[in-house]
Amino acid sequence: MDVLTRERAKPALPYAGQYQLVDFALSSLANSGVKDVWLSVQYQATSLHKHVASGRPWDLDRTRGGLEWLPPQEGAGAASQSGFSAGNGDDLYRSLDDIMAFDPDVLLVLSADSVCTVDLRDVVEQHLERGSSCTIVTTEVTKQQASAKGVVEVARDGRVTGFEYKPDKPKTTTIASEIFAYDPKVLAKTLEDIRQERVNEADEEDSGVGDFGEHLVPRLVDKGKVHAFALPGYWRDLGTPSEYVAAHRDLLAGRVDVFDDPEWPILTRWPELPCAMVRKDATVDNSVVTAGADISGTVVRSVIGPGVRIAKGAVVEDSVIFAQVDIEAGAQVRAAVVDSGSTIGRGARIGATPPGNRIGDDRLVLVGKDSRIGRDVVIEPGTRLEPGTTA
Repeated sequence: MDVLTRERAKPALPYAGQYQLVDFALSSLANSGVKDVWLSVQYQATSLHKHVASGRPWDLDRTRGGLEWLPPQEGAGAASQSGFSAGNGDDLYRSLDDIMAFDPDVLLVLSADSVCTVDLRDVVEQHLERGSSCTIVTTEVTKQQASAKGVVEVARDGRVTGFEYKPDKPKTTTIASEIFAYDPKVLAKTLEDIRQERVNEADEEDSGVGDFGEHLVPRLVDKGKVHAFALPGYWRDLGTPSEYVAAHRDLLAGRVDVFDDPEWPILTRWPELPCAMVRKDATVDNSVVTAGADISGTVVRSVIGPGVRIAKGAVVEDSVIFAQVDIEAGAQVRAAVVDSGSTIGRGARIGATPPGNRIGDDRLVLVGKDSRIGRDVVIEPGTRLEPGTTA
């Protein structure tokens, strides 16, 4: 995610104005009745601390069970290893002692950087009924998207018969949504076997396990007891700036169903701000405006975060604006993501109207956190501004 994740973990990225990506995984767990949740963040973990804290919004602040942080640390895993985890499979390997001491019936592993919701009770029920070593929650994407994911081949009976990790030419458009249910004992043995086989190839900072799609899942699939569980609703991985903006465009187009069920809420730490204000002569068209925003200008096909101020005569189109951004009079922001705490000066022009319906990474402007764009400054389409930039 380029400059947007220079100073934050990806799960801390905002979505739909006042949510963060981590909210979707935590809400699926909480709504499914999972009371023992471990949160592992290897990069910029402190960027999530204020939001997640002790897990209060998800009823996970408990004396017994609840939310437990797994902090990044050196010295976990094999005695020969140093440094931090080298992939999500390696992260599981380093946590094996804790997992086996806890002795769960099923280990659920969720990525916290996508927008989706899933009833994990159904996943666990199928997993136990079929005696699976692993259950992969799958979803459908385009062939182009599939080439960057773990591609799954599924037989008519639901058994996974093939798995390719980020193939150049995907055989199917069914992918792993990075939600898994594992048999803990099978998982432990498989990880240990991979470690033993690859110990001589890996350097001292790496167990050799890598990401789940490199060795772990293919090994389990080869053993024949992996099954798929088809995700019934919306799913999108916000892995690139263009995908991030596309997910917000899906929201504005009504294609995102994750907020539709009042019995299955997406829980979050709400911003402590007053209601949004749309002033006289302001225009807001097909947009989301969140708490504390003050709009006097024009907003079109955009998502406006908490506490944003858009002055009279300013225009924001096809953009995502993070919290506490100040867009001054006469400024124009088009096809851009503007990170929190930034100021867009009077008459500045950021980006341009995209030529088609899709905004590619080459057209999207990213303005890093706490940047200052001066009066009448022009920022060309596709520009990346590092956090704290003054232009």
